[in-house]
Amino acid sequence: MNPLYILALIGGALIGLSALLFAGGIGRVMGVSGILKWVLGKVTKGEYWRYYFLIGLPLGVALYSQVVPGYHMANTNPSYIIAIIAGILVGVGTSMANGCTSGHAVCGIGRLSLRSLIATLVFVSSGMIAVYITHFFS
Repeated sequence: MNPLYILALIGGALIGLSALLFAGGIGRVMGVSGILKWVLGKVTKGEYWRYYFLIGLPLGVALYSQVVPGYHMANTNPSYIIAIIAGILVGVGTSMANGCTSGHAVCGIGRLSLRSLIATLVFVSSGMIAVYITHFFS
């Protein structure tokens, strides 16, 4: 079996375990867009864990890159304009869907939420269409 598949399997299991521990530990859904939305708004007393969560995301990648030999982040070199437009579209999409892939796909489907299943199918199919269009016109 390809070692990349094994790493992907391990990564997926760690994400699922993290979501389970997150829900069991503090009783919240591990949805990054919802956490970020609260941080950009006014965080109430006792909600400072949201900052720690968001800081931990890039720190986890930095730690992983130091621990795993040969790890490197893909550099696609998108233009700043495309990156900004993509970021805005992702923000609008997560707002329309009341959550992002981490909230719907990882946590929502695990809770057998029909809304999360539909949102995840829309996320995945939209991504497939975007990749097809991007490669078709390049």
